[in-house]
Amino acid sequence: MDDPLRRPPEAWALVASGCVWLASAGAAGALAFVLGVVPGALQLASGVGVLLLWDDVRTRRFGSLGALLGVLLALPMAFLTGGATALLLLVLSAAAFAAAGMLAVRETKRVPGVPEPAPALSLAAQTAGDDALLAGFDLLLPRTSAEDSERIVREVGEAEERFAAHGWLEKPESFHASPPPFAAVASAKQQKARVAFEHLSCESGYAPHPDEPGRERWLGYAPVQTAHAWLLRAEKPGRPWLVCIHGYRMGHPWIDLEVFRAESLRARLGLNVLLPVLPLHGPRRIGRISGDGFFGADVLDMLHAEAQAAWDLRRWLGWIRAEGPTRIGVYGLSLGGYNAALLASLDAELDCVVAGIPATDLAALVWEHGQRRLREEEARGLERERVERVLSVVSPLALEPRVAKERRFVFGGSADQLVPPAHVQALVRHWEAPNPVWYPGAHLTFRLHAGVSRQLAEAFRAGGLTP
Repeated sequence: MDDPLRRPPEAWALVASGCVWLASAGAAGALAFVLGVVPGALQLASGVGVLLLWDDVRTRRFGSLGALLGVLLALPMAFLTGGATALLLLVLSAAAFAAAGMLAVRETKRVPGVPEPAPALSLAAQTAGDDALLAGFDLLLPRTSAEDSERIVREVGEAEERFAAHGWLEKPESFHASPPPFAAVASAKQQKARVAFEHLSCESGYAPHPDEPGRERWLGYAPVQTAHAWLLRAEKPGRPWLVCIHGYRMGHPWIDLEVFRAESLRARLGLNVLLPVLPLHGPRRIGRISGDGFFGADVLDMLHAEAQAAWDLRRWLGWIRAEGPTRIGVYGLSLGGYNAALLASLDAELDCVVAGIPATDLAALVWEHGQRRLREEEARGLERERVERVLSVVSPLALEPRVAKERRFVFGGSADQLVPPAHVQALVRHWEAPNPVWYPGAHLTFRLHAGVSRQLAEAFRAGGLTP
């Protein structure tokens, strides 16, 4: 008898919703078909793919994206198909969305030390949201030409040899030069969603080492050469500072200020809140969308982005300290959690560090979330082991933390699809974090869980940022 988990019943919800979408859209005219063909086709293809055991996690993710589009497009479909049909499409899409999330929960790898979340409809919806976002990210990743692939393979090989010769692979902390604090910082008053803040900017001053592969290409990315940050000053002078480091595809004030609840940190806790913009993001982007050029096969660009992030963040810390003695905490989310953890190995004077839903292994993320494309790159000679060795010089798992153990804090989602729990658990072990928080949820929903808020309050108290 077939194993029922090999033919998961949840897949039929995707098949049914996809069929009804395509049938309803096809019967209601050209405009309805234009609106309905994408959510219908994505759900149907995903459901069939899961039933046929297509060995590609993207099959499930695109089903989540199709179901989410179905929920969003059901209302405008009411004007084309009638209210009853639109209601049916809404219900089927919501069921398909939950079903895709249940598949994700079932397929999430169990990690020793990470509590297994209890299956629930809310958990399924959270994981489906993660999957839909990953499907969107996948669509935005560029294809690599054969010529670029040859260059990438060559650069990785050259970097491994030169990094080994310099001793950086054995002592990755020696890869990072100590930067001076920012001096000439321009400030402009701005406001987003009724939150007033300062937009700070200045010259980054970062440059890769003279013999690093890809150096001239990186220096040719003009937007990256200017550092940017959003600043909310406390009303009282001399108050502590919290440096908040954003995640992948962020870097715009409208999303950074909201995700970190920056105004609440300033007004309720009385903190100075600084939100630096990472290279390749926001006003420092080199593509159409924030984050373009970071994740992908171009390993040296990713390495230079991380090296410059560490450089810029330490220059911002120096700029804060130049204003006078003060306490400073760091709080990063996702890719920002990676950078917060890296900072904890480069700056011993931080008063507390919170690594939230932190990525910890960039090579693993590239291979996990870009499976099909990376198989093509592997066929052209890109070796994961070499990529891991090259990226180790900017890895928080390769450097020893310098912030005291009792002031290191980590939280992660036990059903996270963007940053798998294994990444967070690796940092917990490396940091010997005494009280990690595991919330029963996904990547995007950390703010819904009270344990995260309690840990943040504990971290700010431990660091002396709040009474």
